Amino acid sequence: MRTATGLLTLLILSSTLSGCSYLFYPHAKEFAAKAKDSNDIQTLINLTNMMEATAKTARSGKGVDQALDDLHNQFHAFDDSLCCVDKAIRDKPAHALAVTHNKELWAIFKRVWKFKNDQPQREQHLDLFATEVKELRETLHTLK
Repeated sequence: MRTATGLLTLLILSSTLSGCSYLFYPHAKEFAAKAKDSNDIQTLINLTNMMEATAKTARSGKGVDQALDDLHNQFHAFDDSLCCVDKAIRDKPAHALAVTHNKELWAIFKRVWKFKNDQPQREQHLDLFATEVKELRETLHTLK
């Protein structure tokens, strides 16, 4: 039993510490694959385009519907992809700003999740999320 627990812990740690891991959000991998481009920044921009469109679609939903679930997975794909860009890009000030936008998006998304059953709160927070995604995309364009 100890050995199995130790191996499971090691597996989880190695998956989460390796950067681009989709152990807990396997559908995020599908969105990352759809957005994939030979340029890391373009991949991130593609993911922001997906997130913005999905946030607009999710406005009228209720609970954990397909649109909100897709947005959740797209956001995880974005977060994982952001951490996997080349070091030369990570060293640029605009990348630091992109990381800040990403942290702001996490705070907004947590509020979206809290109000997923409460209109108009859901709509308002998804609108705020989409606005923040636009700002993030503008920042990413400066890294191209």
